[in-house]
Amino acid sequence: MNHRERVYAALTHQKPDKVPYDIGFTQPAHAKMAAFYDDPNFASKLGNCLTVLGCEPQDGWREIEPDIWEDQFGVQWDRRIDKDIGNVCNRRVTPENLEAFEFPDPEDPSRFTGYPVVQGAPSGQFVVANLGFSLYERAWTLTGMENLMMAMILDKGFVHALFDKILDFNLRVIERACAYDIDAMMFGDDWGTQRGLQMGPNLWREFIYPRVRQMYGLVKSKGKFVLIHSCGKVDSLFPDLIECGLDVFNPFQPEVMDVFALKKQYAGRLSFFGGISTQTTLPFGTLEQVREEVHQLLEMGREGGYIASPAHAIPADARPENIAAMIEVLQNQ
Repeated sequence: MNHRERVYAALTHQKPDKVPYDIGFTQPAHAKMAAFYDDPNFASKLGNCLTVLGCEPQDGWREIEPDIWEDQFGVQWDRRIDKDIGNVCNRRVTPENLEAFEFPDPEDPSRFTGYPVVQGAPSGQFVVANLGFSLYERAWTLTGMENLMMAMILDKGFVHALFDKILDFNLRVIERACAYDIDAMMFGDDWGTQRGLQMGPNLWREFIYPRVRQMYGLVKSKGKFVLIHSCGKVDSLFPDLIECGLDVFNPFQPEVMDVFALKKQYAGRLSFFGGISTQTTLPFGTLEQVREEVHQLLEMGREGGYIASPAHAIPADARPENIAAMIEVLQNQ
């Protein structure tokens, strides 16, 4: 099997020749591993099974002052500490200006400039279009998390109107992206904390469920797989997400859910992507513990339904020796 065939087998709950995997890094972790291997191009040799394409326009990010970046919506991100994402430092949308607030063009062709190149790519990788900050996250970045949370109780009309504008934007991006030869769309929307849902199940079902259902349904109608990245303890939502059309859940954090029990519980109905501990094992485990954990997860995925991966982009505190041990086990299946 090539990479694409391997992922297709896994996501259709068939037995792949070996468990597909994908490894991503934060900037500090990437720099550490480049030094560890003495190879700035080490990441190109990992054997990752996925190619992930963005959905942002060509000028979607610009540095407006040192370490302050502005995204396509005019949201400003302070990256003085976190170089990968940053912290929102302005408010773009209020109840007073929502109607007049102009969204970026979802059909800007520069969003998809690299997509045709992937068609028939000799690498044979599984191609994912990633629509990050897809709904709840897009809303709180625009109006502020505290403001959004309060409005879910005190100004529901504003929240529904904001979510509907985001939904319309997303559906138009999805329609264009799925016209290309991609295999899946991934949505980024962190709903969880380490203990449960940020907004609770009732507000999630009121504001998020009906719109997620439309987004996932459009992707499924185009014959593509649906992936969600949602950090935290959100496994209570799995039945709802399956009903909406979800195929793959990421990051599958072992610190907040029993990955082995959930894999067994949802066998044949939901696939998982992640599972290798980035909070405990990679930063603090021994080499033996790293190898054992990865071997156990690979064994879990032998019959399909699993893509092996760190539970998140590998953070700065992960030990290079542990990362290398994980890579060795994944590559030598």
